[in-house]
Amino acid sequence: MTSQQRLLTLTEIAIMAAIGVLLSTYVNIQGLWPQGGSISLVMLPIALLSFRRGWVAGVICGLLVGLINLMVEPFVVHPVQVVLDYPLAFTALGLSGVFALNRDMTRGKQVTRAVLGLILAGGLRLLSHFISGVIWFGQYAPKGMNVALYSFLYNVSYILPDVIIAALLMTILITQAPQLVMRQQ
Repeated sequence: MTSQQRLLTLTEIAIMAAIGVLLSTYVNIQGLWPQGGSISLVMLPIALLSFRRGWVAGVICGLLVGLINLMVEPFVVHPVQVVLDYPLAFTALGLSGVFALNRDMTRGKQVTRAVLGLILAGGLRLLSHFISGVIWFGQYAPKGMNVALYSFLYNVSYILPDVIIAALLMTILITQAPQLVMRQQ
């Protein structure tokens, strides 16, 4: 990778991280989850970058989004909870790019791989929030309800819509503007 390509990749990381923070902070449905969480478009710029520049760039972008979100809207009960709910959860979104897309694939295969990448990333984010919920937010479970079930249902209630929305929008991008999504050299 040339220095010009590195600079371009770093620039895209910064831009997509900024877009991710803006979408996460200002373009969301929140308030339905008393211990944090919201439906937003945060997955889209991180995954888009991950498909364009590779999963390493996506992971770096996700880490930046998580750290900036922690500074902008912190919800802190314990240092390990902070790591699980912010840097680790958003870093996981960058792993969507392990399902690399290329121009030689049919549009159908590109869409399938993108959706699989988003499901993987969303699942890893869910796992991170789930563990945090079981350990630190179990006291909010209704009396008699299994804490693990409560944490799963609580977190899947906003992460699943995030994944579905991101998959729909990514499908539109792949079919209508593939040059925005395909891997850049």
